[in-house]
Amino acid sequence: MNNNIDISFKMKDLLFDNPIFTASGTFGFGHEFDDFIDISKIGGVVVKGLTLEPRKGNKLPRIAETASGMLNSVGLENPGVNKFIEETLPRLKEKKVKVIANIAGNTIDEYCKMAEIVNTSECDAVEMNISCPNVKQGGVAFGTNPDVVYEITKQVRACLDKPLIVKLSPNVTDIKEIAVKAEEGGADCISLINTLIGMAVDIKTKKPILNNVIGGLSGPAIKPVALRLIWETSKVVNIPIIGMGGVRSIEDVIEFMLVGASAVAIGTSNFVNPKVTVELVEELREYLKSNKYTSCKDIIGKLKLN
Repeated sequence: MNNNIDISFKMKDLLFDNPIFTASGTFGFGHEFDDFIDISKIGGVVVKGLTLEPRKGNKLPRIAETASGMLNSVGLENPGVNKFIEETLPRLKEKKVKVIANIAGNTIDEYCKMAEIVNTSECDAVEMNISCPNVKQGGVAFGTNPDVVYEITKQVRACLDKPLIVKLSPNVTDIKEIAVKAEEGGADCISLINTLIGMAVDIKTKKPILNNVIGGLSGPAIKPVALRLIWETSKVVNIPIIGMGGVRSIEDVIEFMLVGASAVAIGTSNFVNPKVTVELVEELREYLKSNKYTSCKDIIGKLKLN
């Protein structure tokens, strides 16, 4: 036992037992992993992306395996935020785990309505996915315009008493400018990175593998990009960062913390090893103990430059 090792993570006034989270979209609504792990041992479960109304998602095929990662264009298939809260959330809360609702909308009004709904629920925090197309501005993603990031964060913040995480897209010119605007708008935490845009081609049919042609690339292939963006972001914001992007081992977790992540979310690796999250919780304690650290704070942001 390593009870003297502090691996807790605090976001605003919300305390998590440990800094290992699930990444939205890779862990369903939690119960899908009941046969493999005790999810109460995970720091927090970030559920599948929720929209105001139910969505069927994109047509098949919408998953493609690549050399070192996965492409997906699931298209936010979900039962809608109200049905999630009524039917799924109570079962998830029975498992004594912190639950973070990931919300996505087409307009700022939709984000605000979902924030108000989640605010009265038993969810512990909200992660706002701003990679979605802003239909009022011709389909440009919310997260690519610093001024829009500030405005949407400010308005959602006003609808919410719970901690607000803003999930940033890597598909921007300057992540630092976007992150600063999210913090100025009232974000309590930044999560990054979301997927990189990619595509795959079937040389037999000469067609794109994904029905949607393009999709989001995740997995080990994007880890170097994630490390760089987290490191750059950690230099310009004063709120914690949840890092993600190809994390699959304790070595990956430590790398993410060294560049500035206070917590780490596991995504694609859940499909390879459904026990990876709880294994990393214990491996993190062992790493800190074996290196004579007493807290994650001893390594967060401690990257040494030449």
